[in-house]
Amino acid sequence: MLAVHFDKPGGPENLYVKEVAKPSPGEGEVLLKVAASALNRADLLQRQGQYAPPPGASSILGLEASGHVVELGPGYQGHWKIGDPAMALLPGGGQAQYVTVPEGLLMPVPEGLSLPQAAAIPEAWLTAFQLLHCVGEVREGETVLIHAGTGGVGTAAIQLTRLFKAIPLVTTSSKENIQMAQSLGAAAGFDYKKEDFSEEALKATQGVGINVILDCIGGSYWEKNLHCLAADGRWVLYGLMGGAEVNGPLLSKLLCKRGNLQASLLRSRDKKYKETLVKNFTEQVIPYFSPGRDVQLQPVVDKVFTMADVQKAHLRMEANQNVGKIILEMP
Repeated sequence: MLAVHFDKPGGPENLYVKEVAKPSPGEGEVLLKVAASALNRADLLQRQGQYAPPPGASSILGLEASGHVVELGPGYQGHWKIGDPAMALLPGGGQAQYVTVPEGLLMPVPEGLSLPQAAAIPEAWLTAFQLLHCVGEVREGETVLIHAGTGGVGTAAIQLTRLFKAIPLVTTSSKENIQMAQSLGAAAGFDYKKEDFSEEALKATQGVGINVILDCIGGSYWEKNLHCLAADGRWVLYGLMGGAEVNGPLLSKLLCKRGNLQASLLRSRDKKYKETLVKNFTEQVIPYFSPGRDVQLQPVVDKVFTMADVQKAHLRMEANQNVGKIILEMP
């Protein structure tokens, strides 16, 4: 089969398409013929040599995929059948023509969605669901500040916040991105390049502050996060795009707010945790992607690249040009 490959860590120019061995499904697994996979920040970090796959996971990039079931593992007793369309959460291996998936990490493709659209759901939406529901424990009426609000996780988090009857606010750049975030349900957006988002967030909450912050930036935002965090607020850290270094009285300011700083990653979680998360998401969220619901969820696709153009896809994400998910279609 063909797969995205790189021989040494470095820039996007190191990526190319290579023929590699096709995997075989083990017990409790199915083989998915991949139609599309989506790009994630983790793929960029892995390519740079900064984020190794979990033990036992494929070294091929790709944390989510959509396609069709083409083979069942030995003794398979599950409900998936050959030919079924499916989307999958993966620890790696999605940017290839085939990938093996444990049954518990497969999800049905929502009615009315194409396979490229479905590929935009698993990693981003499960991450947002986990951060809001399981970690941040967002409640009805609370305010949620979503950094990188027009990225893959951000666009999912806006919609899920509304589904949970809370109020999403976002940071992003440009008037156009703010308008796009508002079209998805954001109550307000703040251009981090032109204004102090912490002051604007305080104004938007009449000085009360933000109940839950979803933070993929880290070091460079810590002071502003704490400035606009409400008393007893939850600051959920899931990325370090703004660096890992903190210089200053973070702990004393956190203590004064009685704040809760929680860190979370999805890729490194164990199989049982992921299977439970996938089950809950499938039951509680996936129905809202189908037409006719009072709340209509929609994966946001930025741009679709062919597998051969994987370098261009990485360059686009690295330059922060994407609004929503970048998709790779397999040949």
